[in-house]
Amino acid sequence: DKDNYLLEVSRYIHLNPLRMRSKESFDKRWQDLLTSESTSLPGYLNKKNRKDFVYYTTISDYFDITGGKSSRGYKKFMAEGIAKDIPSPLERGKGTGIIAEKKFIEEIKQLFGKNRKARKSHREQPALRELEKAMIPEELINSYLQLVHKDREELTAKGKQSSDRAMLMEMLYRFCKITQPEIGKLLGGIDYSAVSQARKRLHIKIENDPELKKKFNALQSKLRKMS
Repeated sequence: DKDNYLLEVSRYIHLNPLRMRSKESFDKRWQDLLTSESTSLPGYLNKKNRKDFVYYTTISDYFDITGGKSSRGYKKFMAEGIAKDIPSPLERGKGTGIIAEKKFIEEIKQLFGKNRKARKSHREQPALRELEKAMIPEELINSYLQLVHKDREELTAKGKQSSDRAMLMEMLYRFCKITQPEIGKLLGGIDYSAVSQARKRLHIKIENDPELKKKFNALQSKLRKMS
C-alpha cells in the first residue's frame, strides 16, 4: 500500500536518529544527520549529495510534478514531521507485518492464502485475477469516457472535482497498476495528494451511497471484461 504509507515510513526512518541523543540540542542533531554517511536523507534534500547506489526516484516522484521541485517538497514534508512529532507508522504493521489499510491487509492475506479456510481457487480470487495483466492507461481512459459518456476535458481538467473523475482515478490505480503521482500527471498534472484525497473521499461516498456503489461496481465489472 505504498501510495498511502511509503512517504510516512520514509520520513519516520529518516527522522528516527533525531529521537535519539535527546539531551543534545535539536540543531546539533539535525546538522549531524545532514552530514552523516549512514543516511540517504541528504540526497533527498540536495541532488548534489546523492549516492549512486541509492534509488531516489520512487520517493522524489511524489514531489516532482513539473521537475526540479522534489528536494524542496521533501524538505517541507520533513519539517512537518518534526513540528508535529508524528507517531510511528510502523505501529500499523503490528500483528501482520503489513503497513496498510485494513482492506488492503485482508486482500494480501487472501492473495497469499494465509486465511486457509477462506482460500479460493486462482480463478475465483479477484486480487490474483487483476494481477495477471494491467491495462494501458490511455486505453482505460478512453474506455471509461465511453462508459460514462463524458469528454476527456470534462474529467482531466485541473481543478475539476466529481465522482466520475474520482472513479477514473480509482480505476487507473486498480487496473493500470500505476502510482498516484502518475495518475495525477494524466489528469491535468495535479499533485499526488489531490489524487489520494479524491480516492479516499470516493471510498467514503461509496460506503454511504448505494446508487454510487452500484454505478462504481458496474463500471469496474465492464472495465475488467475489457482488460
